[in-house]
Amino acid sequence: MARSTPARGTADADRVALGSRLRQARRAAGLTLREVAGALAVSAGTWSAVENGRTRITEDRLAAAAALLRTRPEDLVESPERPEGSDWRAFPPLELEPPLAGALEAFVELGYHGAGVRDIAQRAGLSVPGVYHHWASKQDLLVALLDLAAADLLARARAARAEGDGPVERFTRLVECLALFHTHRRDLGFIGAGEMRGLGGESRARITAARQEVQRMVDDEVAEGCRRGLMGTPLPHEAARAVVTMCTALPRWWSPEGPSSPEEVARQYVDFALDVVRTGHSR
Repeated sequence: MARSTPARGTADADRVALGSRLRQARRAAGLTLREVAGALAVSAGTWSAVENGRTRITEDRLAAAAALLRTRPEDLVESPERPEGSDWRAFPPLELEPPLAGALEAFVELGYHGAGVRDIAQRAGLSVPGVYHHWASKQDLLVALLDLAAADLLARARAARAEGDGPVERFTRLVECLALFHTHRRDLGFIGAGEMRGLGGESRARITAARQEVQRMVDDEVAEGCRRGLMGTPLPHEAARAVVTMCTALPRWWSPEGPSSPEEVARQYVDFALDVVRTGHSR
């Protein structure tokens, strides 16, 4: 019997999560990227790719890295960050390391191409060499932020969809999830929508795959709803795309200082989405 393999989007998200945990463990151990790379006999560029989820790591090298970072391989593989059953509606404050926090602020304010490493360093409270001490390039910072956004949204969307009973309920959970993410995580959503052009090659393909998986979830529920006669749109594919686009555009106008909370916006957008797919249901 052929052994089943995980879907590409799942595998990519797992690799990104592992890379993030390796980076956290390295910093907790007080080591630089170059120090870890040297100890493991790989180039700094290769280890940067591992930490950013752009390349796989062998079991032997993972074991060596765990020993170096004073942790266990199983603790690196199994994420403590989002245990099964965690609340996809909960958005605790986003805790980013100073260079990532500075990059996020700079990219939102100035755009990726308009922001320099000096802008990032100033917002992070670091010197330019201090940023480069842990991050090889501005591109690596963008990739890390986009990976974070894509992996977090994908995990939340899977959890939201799993709660639903039938295509209409699963569809509404997904819309609620998308609206909550793009308001509570407005800055990540903003650069996710506007800065993909700053990526190329494998990074772009990986992050696009995770985003496409979320879109496919919505596509599938609308198609199933139409098949069962629960949704009446004559254009299920186009309707699903319109709904997702509507949600991903939220960071362009929604503000926490505005009159509507993320939860209120999510309720409104569920109503809008049900109208788009023509359920005939009011909420």
